[in-house]
Amino acid sequence: MNDSKLSMDYLNSLRKDYQSNPENEMLERAVTQNGINNVARDADSKIRMNPVFSVEVETGKVSNQKQSGRCWMFALLNTLKHEFGKKYGVKDFEMSQNYLFFWDKIERANIFYDNIIATAGKPVDDRTVEFYLAGPGTDGGQWAMAVSLVQKYGVMPKSEFPESAVSENTNDLNTVLNYKLRQDAMKLRNMINDGVSDEDIKEARNQMLSEVYRITAYSLGVPRETFDFEYRDDKKKYHIDRDLTPKAFFDKYFSDVDLDDYVVLSNSPDKDYEKVYSMSAQDNVVGGRNIEFLNLPMDDLKQASISQLKDGQAVWISNDIAQQSERKAGYLDSNLYRYADLFNIDLSMNKKDRFEYHDAEVSHATALTGVDLVDDKPRRWKMENSWGAKNGFDGYYTMDDSWMNDYVYEIVVNKKYLSEKQKAMLNQAPIELKPWDSLE
Repeated sequence: MNDSKLSMDYLNSLRKDYQSNPENEMLERAVTQNGINNVARDADSKIRMNPVFSVEVETGKVSNQKQSGRCWMFALLNTLKHEFGKKYGVKDFEMSQNYLFFWDKIERANIFYDNIIATAGKPVDDRTVEFYLAGPGTDGGQWAMAVSLVQKYGVMPKSEFPESAVSENTNDLNTVLNYKLRQDAMKLRNMINDGVSDEDIKEARNQMLSEVYRITAYSLGVPRETFDFEYRDDKKKYHIDRDLTPKAFFDKYFSDVDLDDYVVLSNSPDKDYEKVYSMSAQDNVVGGRNIEFLNLPMDDLKQASISQLKDGQAVWISNDIAQQSERKAGYLDSNLYRYADLFNIDLSMNKKDRFEYHDAEVSHATALTGVDLVDDKPRRWKMENSWGAKNGFDGYYTMDDSWMNDYVYEIVVNKKYLSEKQKAMLNQAPIELKPWDSLE
């Protein structure tokens, strides 16, 4: 006998209980006619979200990733462009996101084939194999993945390799590559399990990668090997630097930036603090930067962020921007929508609970460009998004400190902003996380 079957008597009791409270009918009218968020919104949020900050990085116009999942590389390039702007007096200079995207597609396919070959002996429903097959052609990523691309391929001005229709709306390309790579995985696994020679497998793999290159080139264009860097600075002075490779461009114009000096600090309370964790299943470049995190309490992440912002440098962060946010106004506030009050229910879960029960999700990457301090304590933060100038305050969002606590999961700072004790922690052997970990 199934005691959980819903009887009509029980359903009628729910209706009677609901109708016995006259407030329910009033709130039903309000919510059905106006929507949940409009009724639950805290009116005081506008006061908390006042976009004034005591510490700000000098910035210019925001970028726009449009309908793509490239926020992780946009966020890195945004932090770099501010350094370029300060050094060379070109505030709104922008680098080519499409350039890094091109090489990510090639590199990501290459490492996917390695992972499929390495796990060919496991059943197709093995959880690790399922992870590799879940989205091999998608475009999300992490800080270390963007660093790997920059360190191997350099960067180039957006004017020399602009966006394409496909890079601005990546759904079709992702669909094609997901299908293509899954089919390739099937072929490689069958060849290995049928005892085909290593030489024949290598030849098939090379042909597959050649086809991925063709798909990517048709969709994004092929970056030129050299270019002339021509621009006017903010004082209208003309500059030209001829015959540069993207790698030479990065080495010359970002000579003060050593990406190896930067570390990812995570706040994932479902794991032990003061430990280093790695996630090699998500690496995108063979021989590139490994994805690693030093897990620390949130106060440590805040202090490092404030120190870097005070020195005039933006801070890359990963977060869950879909939570308690208003896109058009650019508000990020843990108390923006008071759902518990509206529905008169308990919705409390701490950050650790949300990680363990799959409510927390690392869904977006942006950059911190300011903070408002009161008695040296952060009250709100300024965040540079990559969704264009029509959202937020000319593309910039205001983040309440409560939202920083609840929905920011990683930051990237120069190691010089760590304490000596924290620097020593970086020497630990990383603890390998499962591919499907909550920080994925």
